[in-house]
Amino acid sequence: MKKFILAFLVLVAAVSCEEFGRLRSSVGEFFGDEAVARVGKEKLYRSTLEGYIPDGIAPEDSAAMASQFIKSWATDRLFLEVAEAELSKSEMDVSKELEEYRISLLKYRFEQHYINERLDTSITPAEIRHYYEENPDKFILDAPLFKVRYMLIPKGSAAKDKIKKKMSSDNVEEVIEADSMAVSAAIRYVDCTDRWTDLQTLSLESGSDPATLLSSMKKSFIEVPDGQGNIFVAYVADMVKKGSPAPIEYSAEKIKDIILSARKRELVSGLERDLLKDAQTKEIFEIL
Repeated sequence: MKKFILAFLVLVAAVSCEEFGRLRSSVGEFFGDEAVARVGKEKLYRSTLEGYIPDGIAPEDSAAMASQFIKSWATDRLFLEVAEAELSKSEMDVSKELEEYRISLLKYRFEQHYINERLDTSITPAEIRHYYEENPDKFILDAPLFKVRYMLIPKGSAAKDKIKKKMSSDNVEEVIEADSMAVSAAIRYVDCTDRWTDLQTLSLESGSDPATLLSSMKKSFIEVPDGQGNIFVAYVADMVKKGSPAPIEYSAEKIKDIILSARKRELVSGLERDLLKDAQTKEIFEIL
């Protein structure tokens, strides 16, 4: 068996890409693998198909994924047959593109390896603040932010006004009481006053669109029906308007990503400079 496999691999290395599909089908049949689809003389085998379907998924999902993979496999090969029939020999020569892609892929993989070994991922609060203060225009909001307490409560609930009053209180004990009352009276009660919530997120929570949500805001309260017989009630403890700079704590993660991206670019630029300099020193590279 080992001798057969070795002979097959040698044979594969010697044939053209056009013949490879037929050889792969032949070896599948030799090992008793069941074919599940065919395009021309090339066959898709069950072992290949099963390799693309994750373990542990529901049978209906597995069947759907298998069907999609078979269709995709067949479409690719049908396109290949039409292309080989319609294109000229020069048009079918993709050796240059393949080499460029190989170089690009290997370069990218090495860059990631180089970055992973050298990237300093520690970012101090001082660095975050410095970037924030030096680049204020990058943090202008295109929609407001909120610190809110909100609940979803059945329309006409006798507890709604009592909870509203307590959830908007500056007294910690009354806020806790609002939470306790909401356990039995409200469908959902959430306190987000310790963090900023964007308009889109609040809109999704309310079941309403952003424009309706904003237009329904009166003083510090938002009230909108959810369309299912309930009322979404939000108390706005704090708000940053559209067109204002986002708070630094809201922007911190974005700033970290920006700083890390800049460090990665600098590592890659340094790598490129070092490679060229070293190659010139060793006389491996020269401009003729």
